[in-house]
Amino acid sequence: MFEGTPDKLPQHFGYLMLPNFSLMAFSSAVEPLRAANTLSGKTLYRWTLLSADGAPVAASNGISVMPEMAIGGYQSFDAVIAIGGAGTERVKDPRIIGYLRRIARMGTHLGAVSTAPYVLAHAGLLDSRRCTIHWEYMDGFREDYPHLDVTDELFEIDGPIFTCSGGTAAIDLMLHLVSAQHGHDLAAAVSEWFIHKQIREQGEHQRMALRFRVGVSHPKLLAAIAEMEENLEAPVEREDIAEAVGLSTRQLERLFRKYLNATPRKYYFTLRMQRARILLRQTTMSVLDVALACGFVSASHFAKCYREHFGHSPREDRSPEA
Repeated sequence: MFEGTPDKLPQHFGYLMLPNFSLMAFSSAVEPLRAANTLSGKTLYRWTLLSADGAPVAASNGISVMPEMAIGGYQSFDAVIAIGGAGTERVKDPRIIGYLRRIARMGTHLGAVSTAPYVLAHAGLLDSRRCTIHWEYMDGFREDYPHLDVTDELFEIDGPIFTCSGGTAAIDLMLHLVSAQHGHDLAAAVSEWFIHKQIREQGEHQRMALRFRVGVSHPKLLAAIAEMEENLEAPVEREDIAEAVGLSTRQLERLFRKYLNATPRKYYFTLRMQRARILLRQTTMSVLDVALACGFVSASHFAKCYREHFGHSPREDRSPEA
């Protein structure tokens, strides 16, 4: 699919909308195909909207979208792309899992955007393949599926399976497809039409650079924060962080207070708490396992710290379905 002009036109895509799907991800995955048709003057692509039962599906913003058919109503798609959103990690509908496995055996290309790689993983379709998922869900996904080869790239294409981090990254994925099948000039025209100034490559990372995320540019402070982010499960001592970035502990303290209005210890603790909240909300890991994954030695100490930080217990942040 991503390797040259297809044998037949138009290519037919099925878009499987999962409950609470991201409307941004869906639009980003379908609009480049519409634009390619318009700008080429040819029907290069067509698409059909699917849901598990043919009933309307509400997006995460509350807008309901009417599918054209239920899964299983038509089998001859060139590709089926699942669109996920908040809560997709809990979607284990046997109808969806069975359908994805069945069309995979038929040779249909399968894609998953935003959090939808979870359903491919539930179906066992990502084993021995590179994949990616939205960065906010990446920690939980890796904890749930430690055997998978999960990257933090915008999108991954591994044989007939492709995964995408979601949001506007789906535009880049579909532009990559248009370029492979119909040439760079058409892909560039589609990109310009959407005022998408740069077609991002597969290997680009999802998240913006650390200096933009935290709003500071001091190189040694950024290096210290990066050291913390890379060691959430086994926290390192303040003195070791300072040494690693070429500072004294006093200099490290001054930088954190000046630019972030926090001590290194407090900032590090907040990073660990944020990771804990994500794992509690997005995985079925036990509270003890979450505690250990965030650098705490006991569930009781973790629960005490969590309550002090967020004002409620870890169990209150659990998804109802977890």
